[in-house]
Order: sequence, then structure tokens, then C-alpha cells
Amino acid sequence: MNVYFLGIAGAGVSALASLMASQGHTVSGSDDGVFPPISTYLDRLEIAWREGFDAALLPDHIDLAIVGSSAKLALETNPEMAELTRRGVPRYSFAEYLGELTKARETVVIAGSFGKSSLTAMCATILKEAGRDPGWFIGAIPLDLDATGHAGTEPTFLIEGDEYIVSPEDRRSKFLLYHPSHVLISSLVHDHINVFPTFESYVAPFRELVALTPRDGLLVCARAHAELHAITEGRAVVWYGLEPGPGYYAEDIVIGEITRFVLVTPSGARIPLATELLGLHNIENIVGAAALLLERGLVDADGLTRGVARFRGVARRLDKKTSVSRVPAYEGFGSSYEKARSAIEAISLHFPDRPMVTVFEPHTFSWRNREALAWYDTVFEGVSRVLLLPPPGHGAASHHQLSQSEIGERVRAAGVRCEAMADGAQVLAELKATLKGDEVVLLLSSGPLDGLAETAPKLLDELFA
Repeated sequence: MNVYFLGIAGAGVSALASLMASQGHTVSGSDDGVFPPISTYLDRLEIAWREGFDAALLPDHIDLAIVGSSAKLALETNPEMAELTRRGVPRYSFAEYLGELTKARETVVIAGSFGKSSLTAMCATILKEAGRDPGWFIGAIPLDLDATGHAGTEPTFLIEGDEYIVSPEDRRSKFLLYHPSHVLISSLVHDHINVFPTFESYVAPFRELVALTPRDGLLVCARAHAELHAITEGRAVVWYGLEPGPGYYAEDIVIGEITRFVLVTPSGARIPLATELLGLHNIENIVGAAALLLERGLVDADGLTRGVARFRGVARRLDKKTSVSRVPAYEGFGSSYEKARSAIEAISLHFPDRPMVTVFEPHTFSWRNREALAWYDTVFEGVSRVLLLPPPGHGAASHHQLSQSEIGERVRAAGVRCEAMADGAQVLAELKATLKGDEVVLLLSSGPLDGLAETAPKLLDELFA
């Protein structure tokens, strides 16, 4: 088939594009405001895409169109959307089509407020290292896999399940379209307040996901989240966590450049594991992945050990960006409070004696929403200094948009030094003028960060080699 992707640079849309390319389909698409790592990822896969929307440049023959739901697309006025409609091309959201594409597979939906990208990539990497060939769909770029979407030849298909809605017109959570055979839920804290204004409204689709899971399917959940116990009441659950308790847990954790710990299974088996990933949240992710894979019999202890050691993580999830600088820079995915805190706590844990300079862009609707202003009271605990970029303006009319000055004032009121930056160039100048050489830099955003994920590490490598 010839498949066209309108909004191809979205994390989920690009993953479906790579999945369909792996099946031999001809794939192309367009988008606006594209930035790395998705832009370079599409280029690496040699998927044809272009910046901007022009109906005259659409392929002559299109069998199927996948339409993304980014706020930047303005689909009601998009000329390519109008032309696809005029031609009568069948159209699907990526979640709808992914559900159809995988409904005959043994789908493992990996969901949660945070951790789902890392967990899905980790499970896929462990299985691949063990010689298996599952299918997978990952809404982020794994450092150890060739593509974010892969058809695979085995029945098992791993899907990162996003709770966000399919589109403004279709208010279903995406993961409810994925026909789960088995489910892992990594966390449950209030997020996406622009579409889930209350915690109960946010929990509701997770409760529905549990109900969709067959009674003979495997249900794996993080033990630390009380609401997961509530929504799984009456179900058989394999629990996991960092602390000793029912299910799987970690013991004898030794933090270092290579972190080591012992995985304890429900049977009492003890499996020594080692990882280069930063942070206690990643140890918990490893315990969750182990619970899923061992319970399903998809890997043995030796395969688990090799796969965990092999897994380097996911782009923008605390991957190191500098090469030779004595001031290391890491990029974190700060799309929500919990994700930002996990990144900050991980840096603090591994670099306890270094001042942390965080470059922050309040990119998602949640960070820009006045209803979440209280997040700024505690999110930067442990940070020495925040360099604050302006919030973007797209979609500002759809919620109570915060200004850069309001955010900065709230951060300073929490006792954290915070300076407003006009753009990436000012950030680079500030880093060059003020860094002493004993710091650690955290680049924190879910957006483009004005190119700083590429330019700031390069500057640090030049200044502090």
C-alpha cells in the first residue's frame, strides 16, 4: 500500500510509519515545526517526508491516510486534509489503525503516567538480545533498536499505551483501542489536566483498561501507587516495586556509573543485575520489565541479565549528550511533574556533590496551565539554578496559559534561583559566562528547546574538554 501520514513527526505517528515501512508499505508524509530527534530519525530510516502542508505535493496515489492530532496541525483548515477528503482517501487516527493492525496479535499494552516508553523499549531490547523477534510500537526513540515500530515475526506485540485522547473529536484514551491480551501499568498520578481536569477523570480510562484485560491475561502493576490497588481490586495482579513486598522487588542497590542490584522474585529467586541507567525510577522500571517477561516465560534469568546490561535507554530520557566535557549534560523528558522530578532526582542521586543547572522549557499544556502552577513549588527541589525558556504559544487559547514571568516568579518564590532566557542563544551565552566546571547540566523539555539538545553539549565539549 501507499500510506500517507499527515503529521508524521508526532512520536506515535512516526512509530506507526516505521512499523508500516517494516512491513514493506510505501510510506511518506508531512508535518510542521519538526525538530530532532524525530526529524533525524525519519531521515535515518529514509522515510520520505517534508516540512509544511501543500496539497499539490501529495502523492498521486494514496491508499490510506493516517492523520495525527497535534495542536499545530489545524486540521480544519489544513489544505492536505481538504485534498484527502476531496479524493475520498480512507483516513484513520494512528491509534485506530494501530489497534486494527495488531488486534490478531498477543498484545502487551504497557501504560502508566510515566515510564511507559522506557519500559516498552526495555522489554523489546531484552527480548531481541535473547534472540526473540516480537513486534513493538514505542512512542520514543530507543538507543538500542533500529526503529520505534517493528512488525516482528512472533505473536507477542509490545505497545506503549498512551492514556491521552485520540483527538478532540474522539475523547477515548488511545490505549483503549489496542485489544490488550496482557497489561503492565507503571504508575498512576494526575497528568494531562487540560483533558482530565480531575484525578478521577484521569483514572477512569485506566480502570477501563483493566476491565478490558482478559481474566486469563497477565496484569502487572507498580505496587507504590494506591489507586492501582483500587482499580484492580478483585483481579489477580503481579505487583512490583523498589521496596520488599508482594511480587518482584530490588535489594542491595549500589549506585554508580554502573548501578548494581539484586532482583528478588516471588519464588525467592535472586538475580543479580547491572545497568548504566540513571535513577531509582529506572531500577523500578527494570523490576517491572522483569516481572512481565519472566511471568510470561518470554525470557530466562540469563537472558534478562544480558538484556538489562545491554539496554542503554531511550532518547531524551536522561541520555548523556556530552562526549568529553567534565561538565556533563543530560537530556530529560520533562512533559509532566513526575517525569521532571524523576530526572532531577536521578541527577541528584548520581552527582550529589555537583551544582545542577537545569535548562527548562515549559512545553506541554500542563506546564503552561495556570491550574498546575503549584507544580513549580517543588519540582526544582535540588536544582541550584534554572534557566527558563518562554512557553510556546500554540494552543494557548484552549487553556489558562501561563506567562514566562509568572512561572519564573513562582519558581523563585520556592527558593530556587531562576533566570528568564529569551532564546537558546541567550542560554548558550549564559552557560559560557557563568559555568565554573564543577556543575552538571540537565536539559529538560518535551519540545524543541530551541535546539539546545545539540548546541549546548557541543559548547560544553569545547569549553570543558
